[in-house]
Amino acid sequence: MSDLTKLTVADARDALRTGDVTSVELTEACLTAIDGADALGAFVHKTPEIALEQAGAADARIKAGDAPDMCGIPMGIKDLFCTKGVASQAASRILEGFKPEYESTVTSQLFDAGAVMLGKLNMDEFAMGSSNETSCYGNAVNPWRRGNDDTPLTPGGSSGGSASAVAADLCLAATGTDTGGSIRQPAAFTGIVGIKPTYGRCSRWGVVAFASSLDQAGPMAKTVRDAAIVLRTMAGHDPKDSTSADLAVPDFEAMLTGDIRGKKIGIPAEYRMEGTPAEIEKLWADGANMLRDAGAEIVDISLPHAKYALPAYYVIAPAEASSNLARYDGVRYGHRAKLAQGDGITEMYEKTRAEGFGHEVQRRVMVGTYVLSAGFYDAYYNRARKVRTLIKKDFEDAFAAGIDAILTPATPSAAFGLGEMTEADPVQMYLNDVFTVTVNLAGLPGISVPAGIDKQGLPLGLQLIGRPWEEGDLLNTAYALENAAGFVEKPSKWW
Repeated sequence: MSDLTKLTVADARDALRTGDVTSVELTEACLTAIDGADALGAFVHKTPEIALEQAGAADARIKAGDAPDMCGIPMGIKDLFCTKGVASQAASRILEGFKPEYESTVTSQLFDAGAVMLGKLNMDEFAMGSSNETSCYGNAVNPWRRGNDDTPLTPGGSSGGSASAVAADLCLAATGTDTGGSIRQPAAFTGIVGIKPTYGRCSRWGVVAFASSLDQAGPMAKTVRDAAIVLRTMAGHDPKDSTSADLAVPDFEAMLTGDIRGKKIGIPAEYRMEGTPAEIEKLWADGANMLRDAGAEIVDISLPHAKYALPAYYVIAPAEASSNLARYDGVRYGHRAKLAQGDGITEMYEKTRAEGFGHEVQRRVMVGTYVLSAGFYDAYYNRARKVRTLIKKDFEDAFAAGIDAILTPATPSAAFGLGEMTEADPVQMYLNDVFTVTVNLAGLPGISVPAGIDKQGLPLGLQLIGRPWEEGDLLNTAYALENAAGFVEKPSKWW
């Protein structure tokens, strides 16, 4: 069987069961592809020995007839997930040398199901960024190019390494995390599928925290079916995570019928923003027509507080980040600055954090500390929490009125060039999350589906937002959209 790395999770699962390929063969093909793709900067800690050991064990399980869906499937793991005995740095210098003595719940579930870890994937430092340019490892690079232009493009962030690796067929799927769009935005930029589940569907235990009330793990994959397969294994109640929901995990793949007749799809007026490129507007209209042709009813709706989502998010997320990142002080683990004669503990804290944190992390920690400080807590943080409640109620009202899912653009543009936003106001970079942050503030599931190509030959994605805990229904609507869009384009190999 040729081009093993191009297989989807579903096709690889079937080939493994029929004996057409072994997990070791599949894993070796991926490891070879990874070694030839250093120019993408996607894999930052390669684990070939672990991968081949896990693949051999998976082949034995398959031969014995004990084979869950993910058994033998080679994956990449975002560097935010703690993996026992393997560097887990969250792409930050401050965690240099940190190798956990424990496994995150999500990766434990994947490995228990027989999944194979090829290595750790690049990301923005502590998941703070929309372009994967804040990583201590250097940039991750999008495998797509603009026509004949050789300008390296962003794969999006923060799960840029995950998106790049899946799009370039270095792995069959990858884990990602989404705090304000960090699964969906890079998925849209690279022409793959990424789903952020309902908050609490996947355990956060063992995932390095950015903003605890917003973070959620999810899969990044080549197709909607693959996302459904991986999500089922990643999801589930975890008593070690107090925010984990004690709900049964359905068979998401079995719910993919493609039948959405009678479903009501909402089109929010507030997402029609001044300055949105005509290509994005057309893609959105085309997506609505595709769903209408599939039997859904398209309904104009209003989410009146959506316009306040971005400022509310950029108060709440930095506030939680400043609290979560207070633990990185050079005392127990990770980087510790060299001290001068006479330096005390205060100087150690200051020097360690100045050396260990990059500029974007420093900026968000300072913003977060400011909005939580005496005199500003009520003016900023409490007000943002109230806005968040109103945003959540907007969605609740829409769903109560009979809306089954909401269709929006995933991003305000196609992928931009690395370095093109360097001189821009940081707020300009934050605008990349304008269509995605509402989903995190409301704790809802959202999925990005590749649906078209722009005039420069770059992929564009559409976002579907679903009812809480109804990922199966959301995935089915996404499956219908995927089938209608017929997106099959792949990046031309240049790396």
